[in-house]
Amino acid sequence: NRWGLSKPFFLYVSRLEHPAKNHIRLIEAFNTFKKRSGSDWQLVLAGSDWHGAEHIHAAAKSSPYATDIRTLGFVEDGALPDLYRAASCMTYPSLFEGFGLPPVEAMACGTPVISSISGSLNEVVGNAAQIVNPTDVSEIAETLQLIASHPERRTELVRAGLENARRFDWSKNAAQVMAAYCS
Repeated sequence: NRWGLSKPFFLYVSRLEHPAKNHIRLIEAFNTFKKRSGSDWQLVLAGSDWHGAEHIHAAAKSSPYATDIRTLGFVEDGALPDLYRAASCMTYPSLFEGFGLPPVEAMACGTPVISSISGSLNEVVGNAAQIVNPTDVSEIAETLQLIASHPERRTELVRAGLENARRFDWSKNAAQVMAAYCS
């Protein structure tokens, strides 16, 4: 209710940074998905404007499906779990990532994830996400269609994501680091 989102939606949580976060290709893929499917799904971009954000806003505004692309701006940490849980799927097509916390956060909230293979993301998401080549707009569009039209695949990803997210228990990791220092 807070964001006025009542239809199924793909969520991308990341600062609006062009080109590194790959929003433009995601918008292009979303346009293809909408044209082919006629689906009522929306695309929601959550994150503060950063370098090149004007290009992302321009792409969203010029989309033939602009009314189905929402930009929320900054979303505070305390509200993110609600947003993840409201999303039908979280997308993370980033071109450059050192770790990629949002996919793990989404998984921990029971949200299926589509993730790029870039940087450390393949290792972070393991087999718990639908993997895409972030430079292939057609592949991203096909994956949006797959996830939107196959609830059983979303269910599989939720189960695998919850299991994967358990690997990232910060207390456990801190204890392992301390044990290594003390040995």
